[in-house]
Amino acid sequence: MTTHRFLPSRLIASVVGAAVVAVMAACAPTPIPAVQAFPDGPTVAFYGDSYTRGTGASDPSKRWSSLISTERGWNEVNPSANGLGFINKRSGAPGTGLVQQVIDAKPDIVMVTMGLNDNFSMPGKADAIEAAITTDLSTLATALPEARIVVVEPFWYTDERPSSVATIISWVRDAAAGIDADYIEDASHWIEGHPEWMAGDGLHPNDAGYAAMATRMDAELSALGL
Repeated sequence: MTTHRFLPSRLIASVVGAAVVAVMAACAPTPIPAVQAFPDGPTVAFYGDSYTRGTGASDPSKRWSSLISTERGWNEVNPSANGLGFINKRSGAPGTGLVQQVIDAKPDIVMVTMGLNDNFSMPGKADAIEAAITTDLSTLATALPEARIVVVEPFWYTDERPSSVATIISWVRDAAAGIDADYIEDASHWIEGHPEWMAGDGLHPNDAGYAAMATRMDAELSALGL
């Protein structure tokens, strides 16, 4: 069993939990302000799907993005949405305008954790997915030239991996290189082989799973100098 270093030290600030709940609840395509829990800390926007929204966790404060934000003194902006992909669920709320929400937050750091749900549109929409990945990352880079963009290899949730997983990973990696973003690899394997880390729905991590993801993400970010 992995030992996690996320102790109650900075979690004492109970206002963080309450503020994060408010951010997570705001899924409509309107700008989401940064949670100023740490006045001297950077604003970090998370652009992702249910695995970044924290679906399956007992509380939003238990999702990996909030664990690392609290640990690092980051002001978290997290409009991530269930089912979201680079093309999936983009024609209406919450997908419409989500990239703009990230931009409007004026973040110092952007973390992109997208691509899992696009596997369910493969191979029929392969060309559209590849193009959308490039468009989204280019849009973020152009609109936020001073922000540091960290692109994470798309997460995956079963030990079985359709061929589309590797294909989408390659497109995300290439698009990240195209905008000179930092890239974190191997994330599709982070919860592999650990059924005890899955919530009751069998689709999303539970608190232990998100804690494991946070521990791994924290190490990868440290390796990048963040």
